[in-house]
Amino acid sequence: MRLGTAAAVAAITVIGAGAAAVAVGRYASDIALKPSPDQPFPGDSRLTVHSATEERIALTRSLASLRPGTYGLTGSGCHAVIGDVVHGVPHPADAVVRRLVRVTHGTLGPGNRMLLTPQVHIGNPRDALGLDCADVDIPGELGPLPAWFVPGVRDTWVITAHGLGTTREHPMVVMPFLHRHRLPVLALSYRNDPGAPRTADGINHLGDTEWRDLDAAIRYALRYGAHDVVLHGWSTGATMALRAATHSALRDRISGLVLDSPVLDRNATVRALAGARRIPRALLPLVVRAAEGSTGLPLDHPAYAVDPDELEIPTLLFHGPDDRIAPWTASRSFAARRADLVTLQPVPHAPHAAMWNADPSGYEEALRRFLTPLM
Repeated sequence: MRLGTAAAVAAITVIGAGAAAVAVGRYASDIALKPSPDQPFPGDSRLTVHSATEERIALTRSLASLRPGTYGLTGSGCHAVIGDVVHGVPHPADAVVRRLVRVTHGTLGPGNRMLLTPQVHIGNPRDALGLDCADVDIPGELGPLPAWFVPGVRDTWVITAHGLGTTREHPMVVMPFLHRHRLPVLALSYRNDPGAPRTADGINHLGDTEWRDLDAAIRYALRYGAHDVVLHGWSTGATMALRAATHSALRDRISGLVLDSPVLDRNATVRALAGARRIPRALLPLVVRAAEGSTGLPLDHPAYAVDPDELEIPTLLFHGPDDRIAPWTASRSFAARRADLVTLQPVPHAPHAAMWNADPSGYEEALRRFLTPLM
């Protein structure tokens, strides 16, 4: 019996099922609903660096290290960017060789323990990408929300919202593309992000309350020159975008949605997050009930996280079957319900919120076709 399971069984035996449910609820609130960039998602694991040169890096061979595309590689005191797998070069049987794009900071050396992350860039758009940007504060219902504004000449603004386990640095992957198309970008930090107001419970409500910070960003954009906005969200940020598009008093000024790995089946997402933190499978029903109590979300009705019948604007949805946090089947069903408005762009071999990473050129071409009539 695993240590976690044994401890859980002992707790239930000693303090009773009711008290155990309360304990599990606290555990769920503190762990499952507080995903961190430092913690791997389901299907991921820490990778050991075998060797690194100026152009190549050898990592532990795993499903994660074999993924195609471009990713961040992060560990204690170090961040790097890696590209596709390099074939035809000598390497140990238990390793994978990938292209090393750059080391952002720190030193890569044999034995380093690293995580793949969709968050390729760190810092701010000026330092990381060479793009002019301004630090702005958006008035939110809980207090000022830090954001970056990257100027452009068009009067359609793109507002970005990151998702679980990332920060506003994640949307920088699409900023060079948006800048080339002269679109202003407002990259939002929202409640419980670093530097943003904290809620009393400090937990992620899977977009159900966070969308109001996105609504505040829409108001800010319209006040400072936008005629309309496109919302581009990843993970729970995509769910926030959907909520804003169906609930905001300014939804008529939202001209389009770009959704990457939206969290639609919240029950499955809570279970996946709990499983990633090694909460015993037998306790997952208690975790879900505790999460319902903590967030107020009806997790037993995942199809109504956002009602597709309420959607009224063009939507581009990126998702793939390898996402183990937000089920691909929920996105596929959502798109089928609104085939008149939703364009589903399947992306194979991509983990949660990493659809750009798996295929940057394909992602940006789909984005170009979608945004062109909205500019």
